[in-house]
This record gives sequence, C-alpha cells and structure tokens, in this order.
Amino acid sequence: MLFNSFEFMLFLPVVFLLYWFVTRGRRWQNLLVVVASYVFYGWWDWRFLLLIVFTSACSFASGLLIEHYEGRRSRQRTVSAANIVVNLSVLGVFKYYNFFAENLASLLALAGWHVDWATVNIILPVGISFYTFQALSYSIDVYQRKLSATRDAVEFFAYISFFPQLVAGPIERATNLLPQFQRERRFDYARAVDGMRQMLWGLLKKLVVADNCAMVVNEYWDSCSSLPGAGIFIVGVLFTMQIYCDFSGYSDIAIGCARLFGFSLMRNFHFPYFSRSVPEFWRRWHISLMTWFRDYIYIPLGGSRCGRWKTVRNVFVVWAVSGLWHGANWTFVVWGLYHAVILVVYNLLGIRGATGANGTGGASGANGTLLALLPSVKELLQMAFTFFLVVVGWIIFRAETIGQAVDYICSMFTNSPFGPGWLIGKKCLLYSSLLLLAEWLQRDREHALMFPQGREAYGHARASWLLRFAAVRYAIYIAIVYVLMVYAGEVQTFIYFQF
Repeated sequence: MLFNSFEFMLFLPVVFLLYWFVTRGRRWQNLLVVVASYVFYGWWDWRFLLLIVFTSACSFASGLLIEHYEGRRSRQRTVSAANIVVNLSVLGVFKYYNFFAENLASLLALAGWHVDWATVNIILPVGISFYTFQALSYSIDVYQRKLSATRDAVEFFAYISFFPQLVAGPIERATNLLPQFQRERRFDYARAVDGMRQMLWGLLKKLVVADNCAMVVNEYWDSCSSLPGAGIFIVGVLFTMQIYCDFSGYSDIAIGCARLFGFSLMRNFHFPYFSRSVPEFWRRWHISLMTWFRDYIYIPLGGSRCGRWKTVRNVFVVWAVSGLWHGANWTFVVWGLYHAVILVVYNLLGIRGATGANGTGGASGANGTLLALLPSVKELLQMAFTFFLVVVGWIIFRAETIGQAVDYICSMFTNSPFGPGWLIGKKCLLYSSLLLLAEWLQRDREHALMFPQGREAYGHARASWLLRFAAVRYAIYIAIVYVLMVYAGEVQTFIYFQF
C-alpha cells in the first residue's frame, strides 16, 4: 500500500479510530498494529507476509535462546550467528541470487570453465532489506546485553512490522522502538498535530518535487550524452533532488504517521544538502542506515582506532557493503566505493565537518538579522563543492551500467557547456529551489512545517512575526494542499521500495 494512494487515505483514519477509540490497553493496541501492518504490507502481495513472519519468528526465538543460555557465551554466540546467517541467507536468495550466479559464471568463463546454471525470476519483496536489518539489530543487541529479550511475541512482531516505517525506514533499533510497544500510550494532541504537519511536508516533497523531477529525468536520462554539458548536469541535479525528496519525503510521512499513534521514530534526514563536507553529508543522509553500518560493521572491525590503513580498510568494507545493500548491480558497488575514496581523502586531510544544532549559517551570532539567514562565502563554497561531489555520486547510482555512468560523466565535462535546450526542467528547478529555501529557513527544526509558537516564537531568532498568528499558519497549510492538488506530478513509486 502506497502512502500516496487512495487506499491509504482510507486505511489510516480507520486504523487511527480503532487504535484510540476501540482498543483498550497496549496489548490490544499492539495486536491491532500487527494486523494493520500485515494488511498494509500484504496489499502488494500476500506471499510477502510469509517472509516477514519467518524473519520475525527467527529473531524472536533467537532472543529467547540467547537469554536462556546466559552465562554460556559460546552458546549465545552460536545462536546469534545462526540468526544472522539465516536472515542474511533469505535476503541473499531474494535479492542477490541472480547477481552472484551471473557474475560467478562470468568469472569462471574467464578461467575457461563454462557453466550454464539457471537463474530464476524472483520477485523482490518490498522493504526486505529494511526489516531484515531491523530484526538483526535486535538479536545482536540482546547478545551484546544492550537490552533484555522480550517474551511477548505480539509486541515483537509489532516492532518488526510497524507499518509507518516498514517498507523504507527509518531502520529502527530495538533499544528505541521496542520499549515504546512495552508501555502504555496516551493520545497527545500536540504531537499528533505536528505529525500531520510533517506528513503534509513529506507529501509535498514526494508528489510535487520528486515526482515532477522524475518525469524530466526519465525523459532525458537515456539521451543525456546528446545534451550540452550544463543540461547534462541539470539532469543530474534533478535526480539529486528527486532521490532526496522521494526518500526524505517517505521518512517524513513515516515519522509523522507514527506520531499519530504515540510513537517516536528516529530522525532519518537532517537537511543533508546543506552539508559543508561529504563526511557531514553522510551524518545527515539516511541516518538510520549509516548509524547501523557504523555500530554493527565499522566499529566491530576496529573503527578508526586501529591505525590508519586498517581504518581505510574498514571504510572501504562498509561502503562496499552499503553499495551492495542498495541493490544487486555493480553501479551501486562503484557508487559506494566512490564515496569511500572521498571519505578516505577527507579523513587523511583531517576534514570531518560538523553538524551543529543550527545547521550552517551565522544565525547563532546574528540574532534574527538578514545576515543570520545567509551562509558565509566560505560555507557557501563548501556546500557547493560538497553538492557537486554528491551529484556525481548520484549519477553513478542512477545509471543502469558502469558504461552508462562513465559516458554520462564524460559527456558532462566534454560536451560544449551551453547550447540549444540546455536549460531543461525549469519548473522542477523552481520547485526544488523553493523547497530548499523553506528548509534553509527552518534548518534548526526537525521539519520545515515545525513552526515555533507562543512564547517560543518570540524568542526564536528566525521566526517571522507573521508565523505567530494561527491564521497565517493555516493559510500556509491550505496553500500546500492546493499545490498538492494542482501541481503534483505523475505518480511514481518510492525509489527506495526497490531496496
């Protein structure tokens, strides 16, 4: 079921009413969450439910066994490893079987051995990478004694299948989300209203910016090499905006939707295109996945405390895995290694970048003046260079083959910069600019529609005095609804559903 579908518009209020006005107590609410989540997920194909039930059952049982063998560390290690192998094997079969089979056959052919084993047409279950990683984090955390194993199957199955974030994250940790299923929840009007605002902003990102950008990118992508260099770059920029607004839009809808039911999900994006370095960008983009790789792969390998060259090795391992996580294609692996090289260079130069509470700009020192709204020249140049490096990476990510990515990037630099038809997607560039402007002004908030109100507004450095009036805020909401109705692009599937 898609967030931007008529079915979801009916599904959400029905579940909301049942959750708060029919069920009583957390146990019945948890059971409703499981049923609603399975309806939500099974809407695509009921057979997908078999896999999520299997993954949930394996991880639930592993937690109980690990706790049962308390004091026998070798047994606990065996159970944890077995659960990891089983879950990754399921993920590997459905997502990577054909990729590895075809590449192994090609490798053996180079050695003179010709094999002709069968590849199969396997349907990739939606969101399998997301809920598999969420399940793995639970059993690993139980093994590492970061939390106790739950004995309530319903609350655990609800944790794995929670429908707002089931398909494309955020990838929640059991230490954050599971305890929320274990305690009573009370309806919080203020949080629910803020959740609806965040959902509205996410829908604007997805339907108006991402879907319109997708239409232009799909039209020009395969023939980009015939465009002037500036036009080729613009197509890359539009895909850069498409993937951001598509994915962060989903996260905004998911986080906002969870708030309607009394849950707090982790922040997944922190205005990443305002980053002043690539390391800072990856602390702001898909935060739930990046921290997952950090905690369960990078740090166990030794992190950055095991010498320079081992640190370099660890970075390349993490980013190769990150690329492969995104899809069974060499373009994703190369994209990961591309960022690994950049991050290693930054690391060797001692450049890390910082993510302050206020993002970039001089707001903290200018106290509401015009200068507070603007980045310094140095920051602007840093953001522009970082954005350019990210655009090149997204071109590799979007390409279907390595050859197409190389041809695209080479044409961008070798074709004449300007020529007839170089300025394409003007409408999308306008939408993207306005969205980034709104997020820049709200960069110290969790989302662009989180307006300071009451006493907070009077002490807020960048709060416009107009936003202190409820009528102005409601006018903004109505304007956004109008824009959604009039300027939404052709409906596109969320990009990260394929991962």
